[in-house]
Amino acid sequence: MQSSHLNLTQQVVHELGKKIMQGSYKVGDSLPSEADLCTEFNISRTATREAVKMLTAKGLISSRPRQGIRVVDSKHWNLFDADVLNWILIGKPDLYLLRHFLQLRLAIEPEAAFLAAQYAEEPDLKAIESALLRMKDATNGQDDTHEADIEFHQSILSASNNPFFIQLKYFITTSLKVNIRFTNRLVPVTVDEYQAHVDIFEHIKNNEAQAAFDAAMLTQKATLAIVNDQIAVLEANKS
Repeated sequence: MQSSHLNLTQQVVHELGKKIMQGSYKVGDSLPSEADLCTEFNISRTATREAVKMLTAKGLISSRPRQGIRVVDSKHWNLFDADVLNWILIGKPDLYLLRHFLQLRLAIEPEAAFLAAQYAEEPDLKAIESALLRMKDATNGQDDTHEADIEFHQSILSASNNPFFIQLKYFITTSLKVNIRFTNRLVPVTVDEYQAHVDIFEHIKNNEAQAAFDAAMLTQKATLAIVNDQIAVLEANKS
């Protein structure tokens, strides 16, 4: 198994979580019994039981007497858990999951920009501006497009100075990485995209909360519209 820095229980949790996200174990499927897991991973019954408890706490499985260990419906998964988000990236995210990510980003990021325009402090503004400089360099191929974009959106969440928004940074990062997977984009940030991010920053810096909200909403809706169009094409091809 990989992840040798993890203890035995965590390694089992990682391997099983990854297999669930990759579809090796689908919703409703039974996992091996605790005894079989002990044999498969060469670990003690105690470590196995702890792994089952951890996966149950993350909402991925249920374990009941005489019913065994089963993968539960994805609506019960703890999708804000850092491990679960990581397994989503390792697994097989589809356009429908990406749309779910974007729908939630639509509810989060404009409000985060609104709050940032009210509560951002000087270090917050400098962090956003630093990300923007990276994005500008990316338009010329001098920086990593994706990392610069991720840094920008993370900085806005931090600038909201709301601890609940700040803790959504890993969710937003995963959403952006899933988006990258489907766009397969290798070209630099366009000038228009860079300017759209500049507009958000300028409104935040000038304490223009509603304008910051509207600018962020505009970019989120544009991205969601692209994904909706891709899904429409996919469904048309199926029919």
